[in-house]
Amino acid sequence: MSKDRIDARFAALKAEGRAAFVAYVMAGDPDAATAAKILAGLPGAGADLIELGFPFSDPMAEGPPIQRAAQRALANGMTLKGTLALARGFRETDQATPLILMGYMNLLVTWGIEAFAHDAAEAGVDGLIVVDCPPEEAEPLADALDAAGVSLIRLATPTSDDARLKTIIRRTSGFVYYVSVAGVTGVKEAEADVVAPHVARVRKASGLPVAVGFGIKTPERAAAIARVADAAVVGSALVDAVAEAMEMNEDVTERVLSKVSSLAKAVRSARVGQTTV
Repeated sequence: MSKDRIDARFAALKAEGRAAFVAYVMAGDPDAATAAKILAGLPGAGADLIELGFPFSDPMAEGPPIQRAAQRALANGMTLKGTLALARGFRETDQATPLILMGYMNLLVTWGIEAFAHDAAEAGVDGLIVVDCPPEEAEPLADALDAAGVSLIRLATPTSDDARLKTIIRRTSGFVYYVSVAGVTGVKEAEADVVAPHVARVRKASGLPVAVGFGIKTPERAAAIARVADAAVVGSALVDAVAEAMEMNEDVTERVLSKVSSLAKAVRSARVGQTTV
């Protein structure tokens, strides 16, 4: 069913009149066993969709928090094969929550694009975000994912003009990921009033839900974005929670899921009493 899960989830949330909360975590952070526990607990804590990063040694779009998460995962032996194993394990107990992989092209080329698309679908993956794959060079990847029933989810940015946006949204499915700030993850903060017109423009051009990520760390910021977008994505704050729990010798899973719960509650209540987008 793959990409059908994404469409079904956004349709259900639209009917409820609320935005989605999307939780990003790094596969294998801080280790495979703990990552599996976090992944399994995300839906119950309030995550409507999950982005699972696969660690890469040179994550060019990521700020320090996610860079460190990737380093922790790599140091503990996480691989792309291990990432798919985590996805497969998650899918054994959860058949409803959309799961999107996010990472970089090098590893997919090494695996083999067609083989990876097939194996990702078999593991229960619904979508794929490849940060460093420009649309002009994505046809082979798009073909492979279409054949496997996996959504190719592309990034739009504040610098994406109307002409560029037409290229970005071609063959995009599931949703469009709008990068709210220029630069890397986890550094600047997203401003809802600045983001709102861009979200409306991307939604109109694509006909797809628009998820906003980069620069959302607090429940207040997540709620503000949820009032103007179809989804709010949080990543750096969650991987920071991993690092903080390790430093304080606390339960990593408990701390991460507590953070997810507070963010998800803010997103769920953001539009109460307001007209939906």
